[in-house]
Amino acid sequence: MAAAAVGRPVKLVLDRKQMFTSNGYRPQTIQRLRLGADAEGRLLGLMHDGLTSMSHPALGEFAEPVGLASEMLYAAPNNAVTHRLVPLNAPLPTYMRAPGEASGSFALESAMDELVAALKMDPLELRLRNYAETDPHEDKPFSSKALQQCYADGAEVFGWQRRPIEPGAMRDGTALIGWGMATATYPTNRSAAGARILFDSDGTVVVQSGTQDLGTGTYTVTAQLAADALKLPLHRVRFELGDSDFPKAPVSGGSQSAASVGSAVLAAAENAKQRLFELALAANRSPLAGAAPDDLELVDGFVRSRSAPHRQIAIPALLTRNRLERLIVEGDAKPADEKKRYSMHSFGAQFAEVRVDPELAQIRVTRFVGAYAAGRILNMKTARSQALGGVTMGIGMALMEATHIDPSTGRIVYPNVSEYVMPVHADIPDITTVFVEEQDRMINPAGVKGLGELPIVGAAAAVANAVWHATGIRVRDLPITPEKILA
Repeated sequence: MAAAAVGRPVKLVLDRKQMFTSNGYRPQTIQRLRLGADAEGRLLGLMHDGLTSMSHPALGEFAEPVGLASEMLYAAPNNAVTHRLVPLNAPLPTYMRAPGEASGSFALESAMDELVAALKMDPLELRLRNYAETDPHEDKPFSSKALQQCYADGAEVFGWQRRPIEPGAMRDGTALIGWGMATATYPTNRSAAGARILFDSDGTVVVQSGTQDLGTGTYTVTAQLAADALKLPLHRVRFELGDSDFPKAPVSGGSQSAASVGSAVLAAAENAKQRLFELALAANRSPLAGAAPDDLELVDGFVRSRSAPHRQIAIPALLTRNRLERLIVEGDAKPADEKKRYSMHSFGAQFAEVRVDPELAQIRVTRFVGAYAAGRILNMKTARSQALGGVTMGIGMALMEATHIDPSTGRIVYPNVSEYVMPVHADIPDITTVFVEEQDRMINPAGVKGLGELPIVGAAAAVANAVWHATGIRVRDLPITPEKILA
């Protein structure tokens, strides 16, 4: 807006203090859960009431939907979820990673663990006994759900079968050892998106979309999708983004970028193949003259006949024979009615080990295993990085991070990062990630569910449940600090 007013490029700069007031934050929540179960641990009823802070209504409205996972995660025949907002004289909250699910899962999965303690059951067994084969809230089948495999794979890697039921039963010298677990889930989203593919006469292939890369690997995975669809080596495909002249793509929110842009790239690639086949059949003195359109394929930069692979023509030669310097093809993709027919979610299982000093109540996370089912994993390295980031955020949420407000002024006590405690390398243990193979042909053309926000969900609860298993002390107010253990 400023650039339009002055007719020149404008850069917006915020100091650290302004970042705490003008960009939004995860709102405070007060949650109440009531669980009822029979003696076998099967849920009879689940009630989840969420109270969320927001700003004065004149600034807008933001709700943190903490109860969404409670509606669909477990097979409770009686289920009631409420969300209420409390307006405060404070800045407007906003979306933080896994809005609703991250904070809501801490309450839900802690409550499930309290039920486990009352029943003297294994936490994993309780979740398996209440496994929902279909979405109990929407009464729809899941497009795919490999959560049971996540439980099995994560438990095996972690060694969960050796966990004693009683808290305080595991020690290493004087240190108390605790094991906890929790379920992760996040809805699958995508929005309308477009992509463009450019074939140059020198053999260069460029794919463009007006998306962005926040460090999540958009450059990499989108180029991989295009290379696979066009059957080209990855080094011959360049992906470009970040320009509003490119085809429109959605924001990077709701773990939807790969699903949205990837589906558009696949649509553009299919359109490109059909256009190249048309040119191959129409070109002067084409080696493919007279071939049937459905006999053609695109391989390694050549249009060729499936039945007679020696009959082929390279894309640059194809452009030259059709007097084209460049071929530009676009494609777009958008959601259809799949969400009306299926419930679509990613799932995972989180396992944490903590070590607690009984005298100082210092808590260290010493091991963490996360097993995730998130549809098609486009790149194992970038996916693992997403998982590491989410778990790190979850550990910070569980043990360290808190915003303190001065009650006399309403201002944040430390509007910088010098006193805001967050995880550093020394706080984070070896994190093992397991990806469960999952094919979902209903979700979107790319088969991608989205992974960015899933790994933070359940991570804080897994740590909190491990702290209870080590100490027998249940802390319901985050972060879990030494003074709360010693109180």
